Amino acid sequence: MAQKLKIIPLGGLDEIGKNLTAYEFGRDIIVVDCGMGFPDDEMYGIDVVIPDVSWLEANKSRIRGIFLTHGHEDHIGGLPYVMDKFIKVPIFATRLTAGLVTLKLQERGLADKVKINVFQPGDTVPAGCFRVEFIHVNHSIADSVAFAIHTPIGVVIHSGDFKIDVTPLQGEMTDLTRLGELGREGVLALLLESTNVEKPGYSLSESKVHDRFDQLFKDCDKRIILTTFASNVDRLRQVIELAAKYKRKVSVTGRSMENVIKLCQELGYIKVPEGLLVDMKHINTVPKNKLVILSTGSQGESMSALYRMAFNEHKQVDIGPGDRVIISASAIPGNERTSSRVIDELIAKGAEVIYERDTDLHASGHACQEELKMMYALTKPKFFLPVHGERRMLFKNSEMIRSMGHDRRCMAVAENGQTVEITQKTIKLGEKVPAGKVLLDGFGIGDVGSVVLRDRKLLADEGMVVVVMILSGVTGALVSGPDIISRGFVYERESDALLEELHRVALESIEYCETHNITDWAGIKGRVKSNLSGYLLKNTKRSPMILPIIMEV
Repeated sequence: MAQKLKIIPLGGLDEIGKNLTAYEFGRDIIVVDCGMGFPDDEMYGIDVVIPDVSWLEANKSRIRGIFLTHGHEDHIGGLPYVMDKFIKVPIFATRLTAGLVTLKLQERGLADKVKINVFQPGDTVPAGCFRVEFIHVNHSIADSVAFAIHTPIGVVIHSGDFKIDVTPLQGEMTDLTRLGELGREGVLALLLESTNVEKPGYSLSESKVHDRFDQLFKDCDKRIILTTFASNVDRLRQVIELAAKYKRKVSVTGRSMENVIKLCQELGYIKVPEGLLVDMKHINTVPKNKLVILSTGSQGESMSALYRMAFNEHKQVDIGPGDRVIISASAIPGNERTSSRVIDELIAKGAEVIYERDTDLHASGHACQEELKMMYALTKPKFFLPVHGERRMLFKNSEMIRSMGHDRRCMAVAENGQTVEITQKTIKLGEKVPAGKVLLDGFGIGDVGSVVLRDRKLLADEGMVVVVMILSGVTGALVSGPDIISRGFVYERESDALLEELHRVALESIEYCETHNITDWAGIKGRVKSNLSGYLLKNTKRSPMILPIIMEV
C-alpha cells in the first residue's frame, strides 16, 4: 500500500479566521497554527470563536508539536483556550510569536506548564517523521514564516499569511531564493492562502504607508488618534518614530496594544525614546497638537478603546473637532457594519476621520494575485490546496492556479474536517473528522450551543412573553393570575388591549386543563404556550418566546 500523508484542516476554510491544520503520517501528527475567529451577526453575546479540537484531543498522544506561522489572533488566538488539553505538546515559533503566545498563556495560568521553543527562519525542527523548516516571509507582523514540511513522501509548503514586499521597513523580503530551491528539488504539495485572491496585481508596500503617515503628521495642528491592529508591529513602530520626529508625545490605550508595545520594547522590535510615552491618565498635561494616541478598535469592536471614545464611554478621551482620527486597517469580512458605525459616530462628533477607503493608510499583509502566482511558479508543486479563505476565495484561487496550467485532478478544495489524502501519485478527499466552532461567552467555553443561540436569536428578533400562574398545591386550581409580562415584544403601558387578550387566552387554556383533568405542570405549560403562540402568530404575525411560569401555594 502506498504511503499516505493526511492533511486535516480543522479551521480556516470557508471562513476568515480560526486557522488550524493538522498533518498526519503514520503514527505522527503535527499541528500548524491554532487561531480564533470573530462571531458573526447571528452569534448573539458570543465573544470569540475557536476551532473544535476534539479530534486532536482524541489523538493527542500522537501530536509531536504545534508550529506557529506568526502572531496574529487568527493563528494563535485559540491557544489559550485549548492548551490545557495539550500540556505535554511542545509549541514551536519565532521569537515575537513566542512572546505573544506567552502573554496569552499567562492570562490563563498556563505559561509555566507549556513548553515554547523559539526558532528563527532557516532552522529545521524534527517532529516525529516530519522535519519542519522555517522560511522567512513578509507579513504585517514581524517574525512571520512559511513552513516547508518535509515528510517521508515529499515536501509540503504551508504558505501561512504572506506577501512579497520588495521594500519592507524592517528585515528582508520574503525568502524567494529558498522557495525557488525547494521548487527545483521538488515540492509535493502547496497550501496557499486565499485571503486577497480577489485582488489583482501586487499588495502595497509598507513603506508607502510610512510616506502617507508622514504627510498626515507633518504640519498637523490637531491631536492625532491612530488605530491599527495591535499586533501590527511595523505600523506601531512607524507611529512612534514619526511622533518623535514631529516632537509629539505618545499615549497608548487598549490592553492588547499596551501589552504588544511592552513586549516589543523588551525584545528590541520597537525602540521608544526616553520620555516619549505618556500615561493615559496624564494626557491632559500635554497640548493636543503635541499628542498622538495609539488606540485599539480598528475593527469597531464594542469593548475597544476607539469604540468607547466614539460613544462617550472612554474615561480620558473626549472626541471633538480638534481631533484627527486615522484608521489604519481594513475591515475584516463581517466587521464592515461595526467599523462604519464607529466612523459615523466619530464624524458626528466633529472629528476629522481619515480611513482606508479614502487613501493608502493600510498595506495588507496578504498576497494579491500576482504574488500568489509567483509563489506557485517558484515552488512548482505537484498538488495544490487553497486555504485560508471563504468558499468563493478558495475556488477563485484554485481556478487561478488552474489557468497557469495546473491539472484540475491534482488539486483539492476541502472544507473544515475534510481529510485530504496525498500519496506520491494521487490526491483525494477522504473521511471527515469532527470539526466546527466552539463558542466562547465570558468564561464559558463551549457551553453555548445551537439551541442557546436559537433562543437568543428568537429573543432578539421577537422578544418574550412571560405568563405567571399561581396554582393551589392541594387542588391544582388557579389561585391567582395569569399575569402577562412582555419584554422586547410590546410596551406594556401602550398595549393594554393586546395584553388583556393574552390574559384571556391564557385563562381559557388553564380552565381547559382543569375541566379535562390535566394536572401535571408540563401539560398545563404546554397548553398555555401553544394557545398563546397560535393567537399571536394569527393576530400579530409575530412569534415571541412564550415562557409559562407556575408557582405553587
